[in-house]
Amino acid sequence: MPHLSRESLATGAFDVAHTAGAPRLPATVLQIGDGNFLRGFVDWMVDVANGAGLMSAGVAVAQPLDQGVAGLLNAQEGLYTVLLRGIEQGKEVEARRVVSCVSEALNPYAAWNRMLALATAPALRFLVSNTTEAGIADVAEPYTPGACPQSFPAKVAALLHARFTALGGTPESGLVLLPCELIEANGAKLKRIVLAHAKRWGLESGFAAWVEAHNHFLNTLVDRIVPGYPRDEAAALAAKWGYEDPLAVAGEPFHVWVIEGPAALAEEFPLHKAGLNVVWTDDLKPYRTRKVRILNGAHTASALAAFVAGVDTVKGMMDDATLSAYLNTVMFGEIVPFVPLPEAERQDYAHTIMERFGNPHIRHELIAIALNSVSKWQVRVLPSLKDYAAAHGEAPDGLSFSLAALLRFYKGTLAADGACSGSRDAGPYPIRDDAAVLTALAGAWDAHGGDPAALVDAVLSNAALWGEDLTRIPGLAHRTAIHLAIIEERGMRGALEALVA
Repeated sequence: MPHLSRESLATGAFDVAHTAGAPRLPATVLQIGDGNFLRGFVDWMVDVANGAGLMSAGVAVAQPLDQGVAGLLNAQEGLYTVLLRGIEQGKEVEARRVVSCVSEALNPYAAWNRMLALATAPALRFLVSNTTEAGIADVAEPYTPGACPQSFPAKVAALLHARFTALGGTPESGLVLLPCELIEANGAKLKRIVLAHAKRWGLESGFAAWVEAHNHFLNTLVDRIVPGYPRDEAAALAAKWGYEDPLAVAGEPFHVWVIEGPAALAEEFPLHKAGLNVVWTDDLKPYRTRKVRILNGAHTASALAAFVAGVDTVKGMMDDATLSAYLNTVMFGEIVPFVPLPEAERQDYAHTIMERFGNPHIRHELIAIALNSVSKWQVRVLPSLKDYAAAHGEAPDGLSFSLAALLRFYKGTLAADGACSGSRDAGPYPIRDDAAVLTALAGAWDAHGGDPAALVDAVLSNAALWGEDLTRIPGLAHRTAIHLAIIEERGMRGALEALVA
């Protein structure tokens, strides 16, 4: 069976959406990150905009680590398929596109000189990244101009310094940096660390001034689930498509990229004009609040209860009448009303989230969502709960139940090596969180396991866990204790059935 090639696309050998002619374009975008997300999100968007005649942008992809897919990308001439499947407005949808905007791929650890050549090319304008949330970290390391730095911000500092030196620090030689790492103020944090490296390395003051004045480190927010290579379906898809693609990426149709930056830059990067859900704004905060509270908050509020009740995936939760009823009540009664956006916008987003949760083509494990649930609950759920309590004079019932479910999920056995495991009817499961969190909750269960009210009081009053004393929120401790007692008496499913009855 044939593989993809630019020649085969250009001659119409395959019936698939693509940019006409599949041209190999000069790199105007340098991308640090070669994973599924960037290839199924940013590169897909750039390719759509190229195909619409709005851009003529090539993307040079650099691996963030010594191991990656650069070799595979180059072997396939930078081509790969993006397969999007999901539910939109109650109907199953599917779309497929071969992305051809990737002009080259490289391993910077083996080809640092080529990386420098890309970074100093006058045509380069954008730098995009996704190096995981841990990637934007300030790690002190020496500056060796001829060698690839280890950390992502150090790479950026070295590349920008090379560009500053090669192009004379002119205003027009500055870059637009669009980090896609899922941390708050990602652009601002990256800029701060780049400048810290410049100072640490003793680089000339003019470089720092150029970084400050002529490079745009934009805060962004990204959202699309991209599971990656559809391994279980690969043979069937190849037979259906008429070609093999070991680099195919599967994802959901939903996508949003919110960029906090000036309108003039939006005109340079006009993805929003290609029918893509790209929002340029001068205030990212409402969009971040929307995502954190509605998408992430709904996940965290429901995942632990559903898992202990015997369900393993988000899709399984949506297919369960009791669990979906609980989630629906929490979502539309206790979370959505307190998101600071217009009513129609927050309602539309919430309905879209519910459809995404039910996507039959995405297997999202609840135990993965459960990682570090105490800090997640504090950031994602607590603000909605507090807003509800401020408006109604007491904590909401559903989100109080989510806290009781969290306490039950963390009812576990702490081993000498620090590992912790809990138990549900389907068997044991790992409880993964910071050591201090696991120790505090295991200690509370050991001391008060037979007295839900005492256990709840001990845990909720522990400000080290939550950043504040949660017993001060009217009704929260009382409601949580009642729910925890019912969970202990009837099991998680029995407690949920009683709650939604």
